[in-house]
Amino acid sequence: MADGLRFELLGPLRASGPRGEVPLGAPRQRAVLAVLLLQEGRPLSYAALVDALWGEEPPAHVRNLVQKYVSGLRRAFASAGGGPGVPQLRWTGSGYLLTGAEAADVRERLALLGRARVARDAGDLRTAVRLAGEAEALWRGEFAEGLAGPFLAAERLRWAEKRLMLLEARLEGELRLGRYHECVHELVRQVAAHPLRERLVWLLMLARYRSGQASAALTEFEEARRRIAVEMGADPGPALRALHERILRQDPGLLLAEPALVS
Repeated sequence: MADGLRFELLGPLRASGPRGEVPLGAPRQRAVLAVLLLQEGRPLSYAALVDALWGEEPPAHVRNLVQKYVSGLRRAFASAGGGPGVPQLRWTGSGYLLTGAEAADVRERLALLGRARVARDAGDLRTAVRLAGEAEALWRGEFAEGLAGPFLAAERLRWAEKRLMLLEARLEGELRLGRYHECVHELVRQVAAHPLRERLVWLLMLARYRSGQASAALTEFEEARRRIAVEMGADPGPALRALHERILRQDPGLLLAEPALVS
């Protein structure tokens, strides 16, 4: 918040204020805060909070633990200084309600992507790609990195997928702008990190082909085919196979067609 604390979730949970970074306590206490931030101002019942943190096997004296963590967060907020911008964490009778707080980096990412879509729809692909890159740069690690609990584990997987989808969309835009050679280097790294991600392999094959590396593009397909067979006992999907066939016959349309920037 502009007049209070700034919270960030696109990486390790972080809170900062006028006096610098705010200590948020033990990992489980930080997990309580992350779960409440993701409610976006909606109350969360005690039972739902326990389930989010421990699932079906909460520890003994779990109620005391929850109260301890809530009290610890209130002290952390108070230590950041008074004023109207300080978050408030209270019990409403139906659940715990966190107000005056939001995940600022999540909000900023959403705003950047909204501007990127507007630019793309207006035909300004260069600006759209730049804004998508700025949205990517907000990441500092995994979502709510290091915090345990079934709810946050599921959110981490969901956000990892969103992050990859944006990466793929941005790289498609880079290819449309003719930045084939630059994309090859980044895509090699990404395919190494996500070897079963067929869309990344597709983009790498296209980038190599448009860079004059047709044989390398075919090699990428064969390596992906082997990985998929070993890990999944399957063949590459239709999109990857179709691109392979077009490269084999040196389809001139590959040098002209532009992949669509996904939303």
